[in-house]
Amino acid sequence: MARDDAGFGSHGSQPLYQYDPKVAIRHLRRRDEAFAALMRRVGPYALQSRAHLTPFQALLRAIVYQQLSGLAAGSIDRRLKALFPGRRATARRLLEFDDETLRGVGLSRSKVASVRDLAEKALQGVVPDRRRLAGMSDEEIIERLTAIRGIGQWTVEMLLIFSLGRPDVLPVNDLAVRKGFMLHRGDDEMPAPKDLLAEGERWRPYRSVASWYLWRATELDW
Repeated sequence: MARDDAGFGSHGSQPLYQYDPKVAIRHLRRRDEAFAALMRRVGPYALQSRAHLTPFQALLRAIVYQQLSGLAAGSIDRRLKALFPGRRATARRLLEFDDETLRGVGLSRSKVASVRDLAEKALQGVVPDRRRLAGMSDEEIIERLTAIRGIGQWTVEMLLIFSLGRPDVLPVNDLAVRKGFMLHRGDDEMPAPKDLLAEGERWRPYRSVASWYLWRATELDW
């Protein structure tokens, strides 16, 4: 299983995806010839799963990474992880730290408030465990988790794709996904979210896989 070394520890053996990537790739190639050419340029599908994180841990990590470069966020993530030596991060343990300690790892005041709200709502049962999430639709999960401070639809979509392995998520507000589509199509401007949503209908029910290829498209030499 792919692991994320900046994460918050192991949570047992979890499947990477709730779909067969080989089937998804064949489907996308059949449905969209132009997209198939992009897929060949990018190469083999290699989404880095975070299935080893609990839902709480995955959302905690997402808050840390919001609006920061990967390098800066990774540094904060590691310092936060160090607050739990030899232990998994849990909501109860996080709430044992005062604001000064959480600010000391590099979290902004706003993010401290967000991680506290996340921990409190996790203890209240607002954040379901994996077993309960497995019985919920993508839309139900988004509606439930966006009630948490600092958690928007994009953040939940990242949870759905990377931690829960859901097959059909298209984060149309993700700038990199929109840029990847622009480069793929040779357009001068990024598509509006509603236009990308319409274009993505052809990729159902494997829009998560298509999204990964659009992310990777931004790394190609155009």
